[in-house]
Amino acid sequence: MKLYNLLIKYRLPLGIVLLLLGGYVNYSASFWPSFLLYLIGVILIAGHFFFGPLRLIQEYMESGDMEGAEKILASIKYPNLLYKPIRSVYYTLKGNLAMMKQDYDGAEKMMKKGLDLGMPMKEAEGASLLQMGMLAMQKNDLKQAESYIRSALRKGLPDKENQAAAYLQMCSLMMNKREFRAAKDFFRKAKALKPTTPQIIDQVKQIEKYISRIPG
Repeated sequence: MKLYNLLIKYRLPLGIVLLLLGGYVNYSASFWPSFLLYLIGVILIAGHFFFGPLRLIQEYMESGDMEGAEKILASIKYPNLLYKPIRSVYYTLKGNLAMMKQDYDGAEKMMKKGLDLGMPMKEAEGASLLQMGMLAMQKNDLKQAESYIRSALRKGLPDKENQAAAYLQMCSLMMNKREFRAAKDFFRKAKALKPTTPQIIDQVKQIEKYISRIPG
């Protein structure tokens, strides 16, 4: 795995070196001895621009090294050359990083680009729609937030933590609209999932303090 990551990291310069080496062999001998060098060099260079280095971001994200993840994304100079599903992931990751930096306008712009390109899996699309809903809530656009989060639930979410977060956001939106019965229903769904993320557990505890006292 580490060897493969090294190959991804250095495949552009390696591809260029192989092409130059192929040119030298072609000049000093003939074309056919240099053919394999040309072929591998072209494959490596095409892979760099077509697939990009997004695989390298995973270890940075898992370790919480956002600066490292940003450097990987910044190394992609021509995102429009990326294969369409990978380009969608690229913009989604850019949106996630912008959201972490509380650049909500930038995050919305990037995540919309990712959604417009189409996500490789429905669950990934659902997660992006949920984040768009949360962004809309940050901007106090509650109508748009509800639309995004309902769409996220319809598309499907990748795990119970995301599902619980979506139900809690819907609970808050319904309480804001004074639709208390719907709010309680969404809260019950969130609690039934038994989320383990500390932030979501805290939200459940906060809502539980007063939701039983509201009518509906």
